[in-house]
Amino acid sequence: MSKKNFSIYLIVFLSIIILIRNSGAEIKIGDEAPSFTLPSTQDRLVDYYKDYYGKYHLIITFFPAAFTPI
Repeated sequence: MSKKNFSIYLIVFLSIIILIRNSGAEIKIGDEAPSFTLPSTQDRLVDYYKDYYGKYHLIITFFPAAFTPI
């Protein structure tokens, strides 16, 4: 996986976590992803539903302690 793809996945994951904590809703396996927008590296906002929904797959992963010296 390239650094660019990893960065995109990490930003999406963290954004969804923030949305979940702020909304009080719980997302379960198989649930539809909430609507969200994120800033891109090309100085524009990316709207998940408008730009990606139905065109690409979204995979959210979590690696506990991935960046810690264990």
